[in-house]
Amino acid sequence: MRTLIPVEVIEQRILLIRGQKVILDADLAMLYGVPTRILNQAVRRNLKRFPQDFMFKLS
Repeated sequence: MRTLIPVEVIEQRILLIRGQKVILDADLAMLYGVPTRILNQAVRRNLKRFPQDFMFKLS
């Protein structure tokens, strides 16, 4: 059985980058309890399930 993550922990992971609220993939993976590469792999395999602006890369 999984426990809920306190809101404060999630709020600490939210960053403001270029006026957008974002959570880094490493932080999101940590919240889900999976390695970052597995989270990114799951997103790539299921792109149609995510909104267009769900993920972006900074350059």
